Amino acid sequence: MLVIGCGRVGSSVALELDRLGWEVTAVDEKEDALHRLGEHWSGGFVVGHGMDKDVLTEAGIEDADAVVVATDGDNTNLVIGQVARKRFNIETTVVRILDPARAALYKELGLWTVSPTSTAIETLTAAVRSSVKNQTGAPA
Repeated sequence: MLVIGCGRVGSSVALELDRLGWEVTAVDEKEDALHRLGEHWSGGFVVGHGMDKDVLTEAGIEDADAVVVATDGDNTNLVIGQVARKRFNIETTVVRILDPARAALYKELGLWTVSPTSTAIETLTAAVRSSVKNQTGAPA
């Protein structure tokens, strides 16, 4: 299992999967991102850019069951996700995309996308509608 991008989201995913018993390798351009994984991190860590084929190979993508791509750039995430799916045949490739329209488009094209922006919009709207309905009896 690879997690590309070891920021808040990527490191949290890596730590949770590690806690659940997965063999996880994290990849990040910055060596200091390793500190997000903590001193008890039992997985691997590779410093480099996730679009670099040699970095992905060093991280073990050829034997990976799944790849999570969560860098801070939509374009980067889309490219890495497509490389993982098409070049390395990783069926379970999940890509974080902030732009909801772009996430929807690539989902239609067969890439597994997660848009935290869409999730936030839906959750916030539902919370307000529920609260207003409960307070005023107005239709949601």
